[in-house]
Amino acid sequence: MQHTLQFQSELNANTDTAWRWITSFDGINTELAPLLFMTAPSHVRTLTDVDVVFGEPLFRSWLKLFGLLPIDYSKLTLVELEEGVGFTECSRMGSMKVWQHERKIVATPTGSRLTDTLTFESYLPGFVVKPFVTTLFKHRHKKLQRHFNG
Repeated sequence: MQHTLQFQSELNANTDTAWRWITSFDGINTELAPLLFMTAPSHVRTLTDVDVVFGEPLFRSWLKLFGLLPIDYSKLTLVELEEGVGFTECSRMGSMKVWQHERKIVATPTGSRLTDTLTFESYLPGFVVKPFVTTLFKHRHKKLQRHFNG
């Protein structure tokens, strides 16, 4: 069964600053830490460092529990990328039949709003995976808010 979840954060940052954060692996891994760590080839610091061919995997990224134990992988694949606005990732993962992550930024009077929309279907039972994904993205948004809002 497919699940869809959405998470939003109001950020005290303009869209350019938020964009640089959400496309950098330093930003991504700061959000995920200490629960997960996402690997990338050494020459890739941001998603914009890679020649993107929509629908084709950019590289294999390992997801490491607590930064140590590889628990899953993602063949990171972008299907949409709009500079300064957001991206949609539809990646093949070891644990998921379907994984789509849409991340969008819009300007607000006080900064920007970041929205993550996830659609996924796991090989594992939903009652196991849905709470994990929910906890992970709530954690990410708390880290985002702490970073940008103090």
